[in-house]
Amino acid sequence: MIIETIVNFIYSTGIMNMDYKSGIMIVVALFFLYLAIRHGFEPLLLIPIAFGMLLSNLPLSGMFSEGGLLYWFYQLNKMGILPPLIFMGIGAMTDFGPLIANPRSLLMGAGAQFGIFTSFLGAILLAGFNAQEAASIGIIGGADGPTAIFVTTRLAPHLLGAVAVAAYSYMALVPVIQPPIMKLLTTKKERTIKMQQLRPVSQREKIIFPIMVTVVVSLILPDAAPLVGMLMLGNLFKESGHTLRLSDTSANNLINIVTILLGTSVGASANGPTFLVLDTLQILGLGVAAFMVGTAGGVLVAKLMNVLSGGTINPLIGSAGVSAVPMAARVSQKIGQQELPGNFLLMHAMGPNVAGVIGSAVAAGVLLSMFSGF
Repeated sequence: MIIETIVNFIYSTGIMNMDYKSGIMIVVALFFLYLAIRHGFEPLLLIPIAFGMLLSNLPLSGMFSEGGLLYWFYQLNKMGILPPLIFMGIGAMTDFGPLIANPRSLLMGAGAQFGIFTSFLGAILLAGFNAQEAASIGIIGGADGPTAIFVTTRLAPHLLGAVAVAAYSYMALVPVIQPPIMKLLTTKKERTIKMQQLRPVSQREKIIFPIMVTVVVSLILPDAAPLVGMLMLGNLFKESGHTLRLSDTSANNLINIVTILLGTSVGASANGPTFLVLDTLQILGLGVAAFMVGTAGGVLVAKLMNVLSGGTINPLIGSAGVSAVPMAARVSQKIGQQELPGNFLLMHAMGPNVAGVIGSAVAAGVLLSMFSGF
């Protein structure tokens, strides 16, 4: 009896129920934790994602099984609740002043969305995905996790785990992926260009901007209204001057809570037996290609603008046109200072960066309007 009890206990442990796919994902989770903690690769994103991945791949934990804790977190993603809330928090933290002061930044933000549509075509032509699946994969190129989740829940919910993990992983790895592309596409002379200080932006302009963008984008692309609307609502909380408590809650407590829920559930969706399949590997490959093309697109548009402006625009700021705020802008600043200490590009890079947030939401609206009825 005692021996039988011991044997039953041994076979009930996670160790005896471990499969190799779950083991691989646990190693990946530990590697992500190492990158986040040891090297500081966007720990606010990577730590909850990695730990969610770790929890769901521990055998018999039931964390991501139907009815488990992370399962319920994940339902908030599938229902499209968490991504717009993230956007509201981002809006409350974002200063659109650099974009208002330099509207040309919109072109760099638009150029960085090129990766979305090239990856969309690649997913159809090279990997055999249908249009809805390809749209969900392509949106990874915007480097915007909430947008990727929002689009995928509407078009291809069966790909949500792979798309979400890819989008957030590449967002966290912006400091690794972008610099080689930026240096490859620019010359030393271009990287050392000093840009003139931006003009001051009035409070009136900052109040009108979110209202105007919400109305225009929502009228043209109604499917983008949840993301753009919440982004601009959060920004209006910040800029109106009368809703400091709402702005503070959106930019701090709310977005922190939602980041925990979204990050852990996204990581938990990377469950070994269902995640390590050919489709996932193709999505990861197409996603990083989309992100690289988007980075290159932003830089190339900035190079063209530099030529047309007579050499006044540093092309490094074009890479910030992807929607990873403010990570991509900080990368532009870092590379610029490496090339020329004392060259401050951060505020100039924030223009394309916040334009990229709007651009990714607009791209999402375009894809949803084209393919949600299929």
